[in-house]
Amino acid sequence: MEYLGGTLAFIALFLLNTAICETTCGFEACPAPKLNMINVHLVPHSHDDVGWLKTVDQYYYGSQNKIQHAGVQYILDTVVEELLKDSSRRFIQVETFFFAKWYSEQNETVQRAVKKLVAQGRLEFAGGAWSMNDEATVHYQSVIDQFNLGLRYLKDTFGECGRPTVGWQIDPFGHSREMASMFAQMAFNGEFFARMDYVDKKQRMLDLEMEMIWQSSEFLKNSNIFTGMLYNHYAAPPGFCFDINCEDAPIIDGDSYDNNVDARVSEFIDYVKNMAKSYRSTHIMVPMGDDFQYEDAAVNFKNMDKLIKYVNDRQSTGSQVNVFYSTPSCYLYELHQLKQTWPNKTEDFFPYSSDSHSYWTGYFTSRPTQKRFHRDGNHFFQTVKQLSVLANLSGTQHSEDLDNLSQAMGIMQHHDAVTGTEKQAVASDYDRMLFKAIVGAENSARDALRSLTNLTSGEFKSCLELNISVCTFTQDTANNVIVTLVNPLAHSSTQYVRVPAKNENYIVTDEKGREVFSEVIPVPWLVLALEHRSNDTQHELVFKASVDKIANFLIRVLPTPKNIAEDQVYFPAERSQDELTVETSLVKLTFDTTTGGLKTVEMNGLTENIQQTFGIYKGYRGNNGESKNRSSGAYVFRPSGDIEIVNNKVELSFYNGTKVKEVHQHVNEWISQVIRIYEDVNRVEFEWLVGPIPTDDDVGKEIITRFSSNISSKGKFYTDSNGREILERERNQREHFTPDMSEAISGNYYPVTGQISLQDDEKRITLLNDRAQGGSSLKDGELELMLHRRLLNDDAFGVGEALNEIQYGTGLIARGKIYLILDAVAGKPNQRLLQHQLDQHFWKFFSKSNGVASVNKNMMIPDFFGIPKSVELLSLEPYSKDQILIRMENFNTEGNVVSFNIYPLFESLSGYQIWETTLDGNMLLEDVKRFKFAQDGTGTIPSSVEYYHAPHNPLTANSTMDASGFVVTLVPMQIRTFIIQQKYIPS
Repeated sequence: MEYLGGTLAFIALFLLNTAICETTCGFEACPAPKLNMINVHLVPHSHDDVGWLKTVDQYYYGSQNKIQHAGVQYILDTVVEELLKDSSRRFIQVETFFFAKWYSEQNETVQRAVKKLVAQGRLEFAGGAWSMNDEATVHYQSVIDQFNLGLRYLKDTFGECGRPTVGWQIDPFGHSREMASMFAQMAFNGEFFARMDYVDKKQRMLDLEMEMIWQSSEFLKNSNIFTGMLYNHYAAPPGFCFDINCEDAPIIDGDSYDNNVDARVSEFIDYVKNMAKSYRSTHIMVPMGDDFQYEDAAVNFKNMDKLIKYVNDRQSTGSQVNVFYSTPSCYLYELHQLKQTWPNKTEDFFPYSSDSHSYWTGYFTSRPTQKRFHRDGNHFFQTVKQLSVLANLSGTQHSEDLDNLSQAMGIMQHHDAVTGTEKQAVASDYDRMLFKAIVGAENSARDALRSLTNLTSGEFKSCLELNISVCTFTQDTANNVIVTLVNPLAHSSTQYVRVPAKNENYIVTDEKGREVFSEVIPVPWLVLALEHRSNDTQHELVFKASVDKIANFLIRVLPTPKNIAEDQVYFPAERSQDELTVETSLVKLTFDTTTGGLKTVEMNGLTENIQQTFGIYKGYRGNNGESKNRSSGAYVFRPSGDIEIVNNKVELSFYNGTKVKEVHQHVNEWISQVIRIYEDVNRVEFEWLVGPIPTDDDVGKEIITRFSSNISSKGKFYTDSNGREILERERNQREHFTPDMSEAISGNYYPVTGQISLQDDEKRITLLNDRAQGGSSLKDGELELMLHRRLLNDDAFGVGEALNEIQYGTGLIARGKIYLILDAVAGKPNQRLLQHQLDQHFWKFFSKSNGVASVNKNMMIPDFFGIPKSVELLSLEPYSKDQILIRMENFNTEGNVVSFNIYPLFESLSGYQIWETTLDGNMLLEDVKRFKFAQDGTGTIPSSVEYYHAPHNPLTANSTMDASGFVVTLVPMQIRTFIIQQKYIPS
């Protein structure tokens, strides 16, 4: 209490002597540099993982320090206290999750002091999202959501001074172009990171290209953004870590025999001079911090104070090094003032290699079930947000439930969460957190649907085990079950819906009592054989549904027996001859019954020989003592030798349904698959089941599926960037440098969040996936995706345990889907609209009722009529009281701009006012003023500093205006974000 009392007294004195209304944040608060000197911007920071070796709560509270000594609450306690002591000190805070948790626990006096520090620019936020997200395995929709969450919290708490202007992505394992594009669309001035291929970094240091202008979009104007690579990772200079967890010598001054000031100052100046040789300007940025540092911030700041003083004292004897506390935004401000040119960058920073045998491409696939759960969480989150708007949910508990899911999804974006690079106990905690949040938000969905339909006491349960054909709601009977389908898309959609059910004779009717087509399909026996699966239901009822926004379908069991015996439509393929042909009106597949594998695909007027196989890479096992002994692990993919193709004769069974055709493949004891086509659906679905991966031979294994064709792809293939723009890849090549291809397989792997494709002059094959995976084209005409990994060694990059997931006492089993499309080449690959439709398919809710369910006619259905088919709904969600956030995205990459009038949508949402914001939703688009930097090769050097402003005239309108003022225009790939202020709506 004595310590706390002294701190509060100090804070009270600080508040007494500073005007609360005084605001000097932003560039006015930046320290003044000196001319003709190397200006060293010292940036105090702590990199605080939102889970990794410990859970998020263990990191925050400082428990389980035997695993890792870290307590974020103590970091923030002592940092704030030390900032208050000296107005020249600075600190940057990045992870808003930790800060928000800490700030909520502070008393009013401390909160006022923190607001003052922020207002004076002494405590600055960088990044500002809920967590420091990964950039390889995240989906852009989830990244936007977590920036919306974090930046909105900062705006609501600190106003404009709380808004970051710089991205601080210092720890993700490679960097995506789409992330840079999102920073530009959020009006950030630049971004900094600390990981880059070691060959690329070495070359850039020689060429003075550590800082560059990144063209972050092929389609969007004003997308260039300054990007900087840190010199010594994100750590303090070697020998200058003053944290209590370090062993470097402090600055010893005064009348002491151990006085080391001269030696330490000389050592620091030498470091600065050497570092400056790799940068173009007279300013350099030196981070002072590392993982979970500043738990006793007095030690850090006291030594940095001395370092600054004694280095600057050398100026009197001719030193040209000037050191001061700073922030990334102040550093970037000074670079902008220089009006010089910078190198260009157009592609991305994948894959990342830290040495000749360590390509960090394994995490693209690590923990595949968690990666899928992350995508399911996003799907449900979008659904519940939309339902909350439609039903005008305004209860406190509804807001809390939605916020909890938002926060859980924000945490899941962290670069040690969705990546699968955390300890197993932490992975389990992430799953627990997300599951709890989904269950809580289900209550909001239920209440919304009770309001929106005539089922005022409907259960509206979700089934989270549909991927193994299990739903507790239908395990006894599907008779008199209402399936309520919610369509998160803007446009009406027709899809096939699958419901776990018993093998009975069903009739499915819509809200008007009209029968819709349905049939019963057997569940593959290898799914039924899952030890932990309840086998009450061994079939699936499939029906075709068309939904605008919400629709109800009633399932009933008819007393009459089935007309066709099951064995007439489901039989082993051996009954056929050399080939098995499976076809609908749009797709024809041919299988070789000798091998059991796919042979040819016909669709879109094209025929191609496409063989699908499964393969095994054996994980390299080494002691990690040096790079050549690097093991394959959670981060690193390093195969031992070449691939082993699974050549077992595949057992085939064929279901020849009316609208659904399925070939069930049994590859071996732990690999199986369903290849499925639907009538009127122009794609082929591959639903794979892998695991438990055997390790009884003491060999870890990494499982891929490969599609081989005769397409002459000439070493090139295409992958998406976080689910948005498509980048061209060329085997063994990089944009800026000649890579070290000692690991030729893993060095050609790239992150695939949504799609991978290859093509020649005539044909294109595209694979779309249902979660982030690693993928490549190692030979012309071939595409492969890694499905699952189970390894027996750690790769010694920090996590400290092998990626050996165990579930139900054995190795983890994973199931997922890949979709194949064969089509003619027309422009660049683009299946983004289909990808979005697959990601945001109907969400199914289940209720019991023997009556006809219907959607209430007076419900507030958004009016998307007149919106072009290429434009889709990215977000529809509550923003604040009586305010709705909406994002519209043009999914086209070809063609001209599209325009539509948003007034009908505005009116259907009871709009009073509408205004446009940056991508995150928290800054008026008309207020954008973002640093513009000149690029090398333009032939001109700007005479004055330049800025980017809004790329178009921002929409601002109200209900009294003519509808002609509500026209929205979208260029290809553009996203526009709006806030609608609603008229008063009685609850």
